[in-house]
Amino acid sequence: MVLSKKRARHVLEEIIALFPDAKPSLDFKNHFELVIAVLLSAQTTDKAVNQVTPALFEAFPTPEAMAVASESELAKYISRLGLYRNKAKFMKKCAQQLVDDFGGVVPQTRKELESLAGVGRKTANVVMSVGFGIPAFAVDTHVERICKHHDLVKKSATPREVEDYVCSVLPPEKWLAAHQAMIYFGRAICHPKNPECDQYPQLYNFPK
Repeated sequence: MVLSKKRARHVLEEIIALFPDAKPSLDFKNHFELVIAVLLSAQTTDKAVNQVTPALFEAFPTPEAMAVASESELAKYISRLGLYRNKAKFMKKCAQQLVDDFGGVVPQTRKELESLAGVGRKTANVVMSVGFGIPAFAVDTHVERICKHHDLVKKSATPREVEDYVCSVLPPEKWLAAHQAMIYFGRAICHPKNPECDQYPQLYNFPK
């Protein structure tokens, strides 16, 4: 049974209240590093990404530098990550597109961001919200799992349906806070196995 929007908003706001100071866990110094870090984070942990990006960004600090590197050169820096060969290919092409199409500057619109190699809707939403302060809500595995576990959406909901629903429940100014808090909540409490959500009764004290 899917919760009403009023109850769904209560659950989301309580999760935000549990982690009010949640910040992005990927390390980056500029928009270019953010794009590459999020691209690398697919199917791996932010912690693992943070272990390889310092040397990567020292060697290739700009789109121009990364674009002229070979895929094998880039792969050496990220070989500890899953799918590293594919990611090296995407990194090089993405950097080349930034140089050729955007003058080496990371664009701000979803359409332009999604035109970059390796950048899908989730990555674009992260870059828009975290990098540029543009309201957007990214759905990763934690967010999708939490929304389904707490019956905010149907178990069959797609990531886009999850995104659209959360965006209809919360005002735009809370989308980023919700995304960040849900990542921490998913890591610490709402685990894939043996979730501990029942230890937080405030989630279920629905308003009348």
